[in-house]
Amino acid sequence: MLKFFASRVLASFGVLFGVASLTFMLLHLTPGDPVEVMLGETSAQSDRAALREALGLNRPLPVQYYSYLTHTFSADLGESLYSNQPVAALIAERLPYTLSLTVTALVFAVCLALPLGVIAALRRGTSVDAAASMVAVAGLSIPNIWLGPLLIYVFAFGLGWVPVAGSEGAGSLILPTVTLGTSLAAVLMRMTRASLLEVLHAPYITAARARGLPTRRLLLRYALRNAALPILTVIGLQLGALLGGAVVTEAIFAWPGLGQLLVESIQRRDYPVVQGVVLFVGAAYVLVNMAVDIGYGWLDPRVRLTRAGLG
Repeated sequence: MLKFFASRVLASFGVLFGVASLTFMLLHLTPGDPVEVMLGETSAQSDRAALREALGLNRPLPVQYYSYLTHTFSADLGESLYSNQPVAALIAERLPYTLSLTVTALVFAVCLALPLGVIAALRRGTSVDAAASMVAVAGLSIPNIWLGPLLIYVFAFGLGWVPVAGSEGAGSLILPTVTLGTSLAAVLMRMTRASLLEVLHAPYITAARARGLPTRRLLLRYALRNAALPILTVIGLQLGALLGGAVVTEAIFAWPGLGQLLVESIQRRDYPVVQGVVLFVGAAYVLVNMAVDIGYGWLDPRVRLTRAGLG
């Protein structure tokens, strides 16, 4: 188990190094000058040169890259070029909003997907199963960038039930939650159905039915319990994906989380903040995946043997 854990940790560090390097290169290859954004197009050349030197943007890219990696892996994300605030403080300020949206979207997805998946598996081949499958396909097919404005138009402008955007109380969280959680609900519903169908055809379930166990007890004690492992794995993996998907959703609904901060920083060419937010989201995604991977290996020894090359 220790060897398996060490291999997962090393692989995670490799991914984080790749994320940090790729973010740095893409940002510096993107057209646009943060100095020009801060001072304006009509500013004097001498003022631009002075600010560029003060910010360290006049140094060669390899030097900037080395400095960025050194500070990043010493837990120093630097300061914002725009506000001079520490990047870590900006992330800490916006993080609670993103976490609240992510958690509510996950709860919404689980509460919607698990009952639909169970019903679809128990009613396989019926119109109920077909309807649930259509709902799942629709949830997977509709992108957040289209679903969000549609929900705003219907429920905010049309019916006036919820605020259009912003963070004005709990009602402001409803539409972003539905937008972000719909695609996850579709994935979970399909996984619940597939996993439960596989378990329901297992020999021990057939034997339990032959002993006359009630359907309710058979489902809760045997079927769902053994079908839960792949479902929990998908939930864990999708939790990291939710953090990334929140960027688009927060931009649509002007939700003051990390996604909104990232969009604002890209527009300002605020390199340290963009790098810090992307690295933070990437680290969260990697850590969640690593935790799920290690948990899977702990629950199922066959995974440890396979990953270690012994199976």
